[in-house]
Amino acid sequence: MTCDLRQRLELALAKPGHTSSDYDLNADVLLPEGRLLRPAAVLVAFADRPSGPALLLTKRAPTLKHHPGQIAFPGGKVDAGDADATATALREAQEEIGLPVQAVNVIGALPSHETVTGFQVTPVLAIVEKPVTLLPEPGEVAEVFEVPLAHVLDRSRYSVQSRRWRGARRAYFTVPWGPYYIWGATARMLCALADRMADEAD
Repeated sequence: MTCDLRQRLELALAKPGHTSSDYDLNADVLLPEGRLLRPAAVLVAFADRPSGPALLLTKRAPTLKHHPGQIAFPGGKVDAGDADATATALREAQEEIGLPVQAVNVIGALPSHETVTGFQVTPVLAIVEKPVTLLPEPGEVAEVFEVPLAHVLDRSRYSVQSRRWRGARRAYFTVPWGPYYIWGATARMLCALADRMADEAD
């Protein structure tokens, strides 16, 4: 099963693609040329389950200053000591949810995603190939949970909603799962993956 999942992800990554943005659904926003974005990375980690591949996601701690309680991938900004975006994603996943680096097989990365908070995020795709016991860091992560890969690859599950932000109405993607409201940058990056894997036979 792991081999099949790896092949599916490799095929998806081999397809041409382009960067995405939190502004994709808001054509009225003019982004300044030469803007400085801070590099960051997230780990989009999958695990094989008897019912099919599942995606690991986190619910951020309610005490965090930024995005408390939101659904996110493990990840964060690139530190000076990180060799590359992959190193950042792996380090952050180990720090946030206790995912050992040696249990992870990195497949590759999607094109980067620009967030409204000024980050250029690299989504690193990986498969968790060994049994692990995840230990969320309570100061950062309230919960780790799994979503069936089939759910986030089903484009019919996505909807576009909007809310007022900084004085204007802004649209964004959502792909809810049970009690978890997956939206914003996380949903946009998953949507990009779903688009790439929609026609895997191509």
